[in-house]
Amino acid sequence: MSDRLKGKVAIITGGVAGIGLGVAECYVREGAKVVLTANHNVDGGHAAVAKFGDDVSLFVQQDVANEDDWKKVIDATIAKFGKLDILVNNAGIGGVNGALEDLSLEDWQKVIDINLTANFLGEKAAINAMKKTNDAKGSIVNVSSVAGLVGLPMAPAYSASKGGSRMLTHATALSLASRGIDIRVNSVHPGWIDTAIIPEAAREQIVKTIPVGHMGEPHDIGEICVYLGSDESKFANGAEFTVDGGQRA
Repeated sequence: MSDRLKGKVAIITGGVAGIGLGVAECYVREGAKVVLTANHNVDGGHAAVAKFGDDVSLFVQQDVANEDDWKKVIDATIAKFGKLDILVNNAGIGGVNGALEDLSLEDWQKVIDINLTANFLGEKAAINAMKKTNDAKGSIVNVSSVAGLVGLPMAPAYSASKGGSRMLTHATALSLASRGIDIRVNSVHPGWIDTAIIPEAAREQIVKTIPVGHMGEPHDIGEICVYLGSDESKFANGAEFTVDGGQRA
């Protein structure tokens, strides 16, 4: 541990498995206190708190697309740890893939709600909490995707949601900076990360598309999020950090 996040309090949505858990592990290692949220994986949330210790971690069940649930998470964070320094908007879904003309409005809206509207709600809640509890200082990290940089032909809703998250990041960062508010907003764009959602049958073919010859690990995203949450990144604002093994080089 090098205490790069010592004294900081972070909310990590979707923080109990996959990339989110990787971020949480890096944050706790670096001295942060973490509030982890998930909607369905409640057992994973309790397991994460048992692993990290309830002195430095808290689990709150949350539907990230529900504004009342954001109030619940913020209230629990402040009640437990007294302030908010960092928000990592990580929760997301892939949704239904296929041709756009075959996609139902319901399937489209679900992806937009969880991947984009939830980022808006999270930013809004975090900014207000940082103003009230942290002298209007902090860092917001939106976990987008390489699909927010280059469209995926059979994932129109996912690409649109992640592209929207990217532009929301830019707009919010500029808005805050232009008003002299010291809350930075940046986006992270993972490529193929080795998590349970990767189909086993597709792994070999996926790896062939990655110039470095292997998929990333959740900690690869966690380390970037450590940098963006720490004071080391004080001049990084409204920026995009692509972590994809060279696919977009």
